[in-house]
Amino acid sequence: MSRRRTLSTKKKLALLVSAAAVAGGGAFAFAATSNASSVQNAASSTVCQGLATAFGNNEKFIADQRAAPDAQSEARIANREAVLAQIKVQQEASGCEVGESAQGSQTVAPPAASTPPAASAPAESAPAEDTGAEAGAGAATGEQVCNGSTVTLSGEAGAPAASSNQFPAGTLLKVTNLDNNKSTTVEVTATSGSCALLNNEAFELVREPGKFLIRNALIEKVG
Repeated sequence: MSRRRTLSTKKKLALLVSAAAVAGGGAFAFAATSNASSVQNAASSTVCQGLATAFGNNEKFIADQRAAPDAQSEARIANREAVLAQIKVQQEASGCEVGESAQGSQTVAPPAASTPPAASAPAESAPAEDTGAEAGAGAATGEQVCNGSTVTLSGEAGAPAASSNQFPAGTLLKVTNLDNNKSTTVEVTATSGSCALLNNEAFELVREPGKFLIRNALIEKVG
């Protein structure tokens, strides 16, 4: 007749704890492995998305260059095609789909409609100075002209003469130095940047000794 072994209550409790510990350890190991796998997959997904975005951006650049080419487009396209080849190598090494393309996720907001500037009244133009030949040519004989103008010498030799930016050649001008009351009448023979620019001989007739500028002058058109 066989004897059945019976386990005490303490031994039964110890066996149950051991079994629970083994089961719990296995569950923890499985959970740790699962979490690591999830992190790795997420990282791989991020890498693949980044490579796909870079691939798409370079494809778009090439398309834009081909749509509106210039002298440097071919060189730029060749450079970007080399970049695409390198991205494919990285995609393969990272376990991504080779040649996967995605445009960047950032969107550029369309520019706001420009508001046309308010119509403004045309700026008033300053009155033009009487510096053209036609302005002085209309002066009457014996009329004072070029009020406030100074008179200097041109440095040119020859018989007394003048040049002017307001009077045509052949006009006779009387220049009076009011500081010494000396006057000379000269013919305009050339164009200059002044109302009355006297050559050396004409200037000597009205100048004050040692001075090369007549500030207080009276200029009249006499013929």
